[in-house]
Amino acid sequence: MTYPPHAATNRAAELPSQLSSMAVFLLTAVCLILPSGYSIGAVILFLAGCWLLITRRLPALNKHDFWVIAALVAYALVSMLEAWWDGQGSRGFDKPSRFILAIPALLWVLRYPPKLAYLWSGIALGGISAGAWGGWQKLVEGVGRAQGHTHVIQFGNLSMLLGVLCMAGLGWAVIQRYRGVWVVLLLAGAAGGVLGSLFSGSRGGWVGFPIVLLVLYRAYGTQLSTKLKAAALAAVVLGGITVYAVPQIGVQERVHQAFSDVALYASGENRSTSVGSRFEMWRGASQLIQEKPLTGWGSNGYAQAMADFGEAGVISAEAAQYGHAHNEFIDAFAKRGVVGLAVLLALYLVPMRLFARHLQANHLATRAVATAGVLLPVTFMDFGLTQVFLEHNSGVMMYAFMLAVLWGIYAQQISHKTN
Repeated sequence: MTYPPHAATNRAAELPSQLSSMAVFLLTAVCLILPSGYSIGAVILFLAGCWLLITRRLPALNKHDFWVIAALVAYALVSMLEAWWDGQGSRGFDKPSRFILAIPALLWVLRYPPKLAYLWSGIALGGISAGAWGGWQKLVEGVGRAQGHTHVIQFGNLSMLLGVLCMAGLGWAVIQRYRGVWVVLLLAGAAGGVLGSLFSGSRGGWVGFPIVLLVLYRAYGTQLSTKLKAAALAAVVLGGITVYAVPQIGVQERVHQAFSDVALYASGENRSTSVGSRFEMWRGASQLIQEKPLTGWGSNGYAQAMADFGEAGVISAEAAQYGHAHNEFIDAFAKRGVVGLAVLLALYLVPMRLFARHLQANHLATRAVATAGVLLPVTFMDFGLTQVFLEHNSGVMMYAFMLAVLWGIYAQQISHKTN
């Protein structure tokens, strides 16, 4: 069979967008079920973006694109500067560099945005697979806390992220031709993502869930009928009661343990529990901040100072052994000073503010991406309250490259008003 010349030309022109769609799908679909699965789609997008730079086929950038890129660069440079003066060697440049590497990916998505069906189906399958994998580990293999192929807290929180993003995508789903199928798929992804978090027992991801619901209500609540609002509220309440009441999930035990840890710490009986150690780390780091608020201590200096605190009995020996504060904001302030805290806040707040401009866009496909864009930094700020999430490769890769993907799609939507 032969094809007219223009048919081959059209297929060739579609290849870059097909590559974008495949990479964006893989970024989330296999991020938690394969070892370093989050890197597969990210590497494809990075290499494709490098090709754009080499061939000088860059997209036109506006001031908002530059603001997002500036937030990525500022955080990376300040972190690298700390690694340099703190004598950390090449290892100190590894994770900050991922924010720079996400910029070519962002440029590629701006130039060749993926089809939204690949974005949302990848996120949904990622949530479903995370929940299934976590359930298998917890209920079948009998592990105490599901952790997939990464750290238990990272697994639980990233699973929660996928579930939350599925909820954001419902606005897009309801305007599709097969909306029933898409709504069911995204709801299954949302349930799977939340269950994956619950099976991991990572309590930090649960703290900010009311804020997530507030963002979702801000985006979609005004268009829901009173009956649908009541049904959604009832589903949330019933779901919460169910996961608490079923002991096999492990939520009840983790909640009781948290209250017990707080009581033991307040009484002075035990400062080395999971929650108590965090309190001790925050207390020690706060003292370090007071001593060097402008420059910070650097990672090596922080670790040594905390070890000294432990030996002197200022904080518990358990808390003194950690190289970070188990709080993203306190940790950045203690290690990189006020500038470090400022660029961390910019990394979250700049894109959040820009996405929020279209949180109630008339075009539901745009509103869905804008909602996901707001929820990405919201969830990471929540995760950062009890974990230094960006100290882990999974946290860095998922934030930097999901931001690149969501911003690239969003920027094209608001400039071209396309689906």
